[in-house]
Amino acid sequence: MLQRGFHFSPLDALMSLHTQPPTVLTLGDDALLTVIMAHGRNRAAEDMARVARRLDVPARYLLLSADDKTWYPAGFMADFDSNEPALSAAITHIETVVTDAIAAGTPAERLVVGGFSQGACLIAEWLARRPRRIGGALFFTGGLIGPEGTTWPDRPALSGMPAYLVSAENDAWVPASRVRETKAWMERSGIDLRYTMFEQRDHEISDPEIDAARGLLDEIAAKS
Repeated sequence: MLQRGFHFSPLDALMSLHTQPPTVLTLGDDALLTVIMAHGRNRAAEDMARVARRLDVPARYLLLSADDKTWYPAGFMADFDSNEPALSAAITHIETVVTDAIAAGTPAERLVVGGFSQGACLIAEWLARRPRRIGGALFFTGGLIGPEGTTWPDRPALSGMPAYLVSAENDAWVPASRVRETKAWMERSGIDLRYTMFEQRDHEISDPEIDAARGLLDEIAAKS
């Protein structure tokens, strides 16, 4: 097994990549939640805006934008070095947006992070490297980052955090085996996990996934 070793890039590289401010989309007059969303490879903030509108949950959505529409250049199961410095810069960007949202007045228990595909992998890796208890997380077809054999330390700081993890056995971009590894890590860390593995579906966010995610967001808002 490859022991988990976090890679950190030079400060100048971290400061120069993935610095675009989030696009803000507010839905509803009684928005209790702030939802940070990261798009997939070769996608854009506009794609996550469409997801937000499908969710139709009153919230302030912070839609992130990667440089050149890509958070890191190689596959999420490639060697770490092949994705640096972009990966570390992307994780730093997530941390900055989360910290800024809380500093601006969003209670941590009302903050949700989520992503699709490469964005979901990025969010999972951010939680593994920078664990903090927030309102919840949504992982639409993603998993923890690292080559085969990587291990991830359990994160008890995440205990009790609600999350939704979903993918498909036939997904061409995110192997189901890595999704199951991610599920196991989340459960060991005490995350309150909702999990769906479809047998077959396209690489997309389907209507049943939207329904499940909406239900989780409603639960989080009701606790606020």
